[in-house]
Amino acid sequence: MKLYRIKRSKIDKKGRGLYATRDIKEGTKIINYVGKIITNKEVDESIKFDNKKPIYLFTLNKKYTLDGDFSWNIAGLVNHSCNNNCDYNGKGLKVWITAIRDIKKGEEFTCDYGFSYDEDYKQFPCKCGSKNCCGYIVREESRWRINKKFAMSKKKINK
Repeated sequence: MKLYRIKRSKIDKKGRGLYATRDIKEGTKIINYVGKIITNKEVDESIKFDNKKPIYLFTLNKKYTLDGDFSWNIAGLVNHSCNNNCDYNGKGLKVWITAIRDIKKGEEFTCDYGFSYDEDYKQFPCKCGSKNCCGYIVREESRWRINKKFAMSKKKINK
């Protein structure tokens, strides 16, 4: 029996997500993130990988990246959350989505996409709605920068 089913996402209202078909224990491998292995040079040179559209890339090592932008990559339906219940775990050229805590039946599987904090961060608004959400999809260790910026701009408005 599959550990997931596809249905409309509560996070991405226009899209779909993967939901647990039963209770899942922490550490369980849920689904393999699949795609085409390409060189990092191909990523840099291709117009396909543009920040203006969804990106399904995983850097595997210094030379290779996994391009998961294919309809048959069901794992690509896992949405971002700042309070994620899964994480990406890779070994060699394989990437698995694995539970990082116990997950209840019916719960949507989520990962922290871990985008870096750079000048383009506003291109990726977050819709997760979790208490620790900063409004943008950036990795956990960088969210304080956005929260600090927001607090500073709020102070200026109130003066």
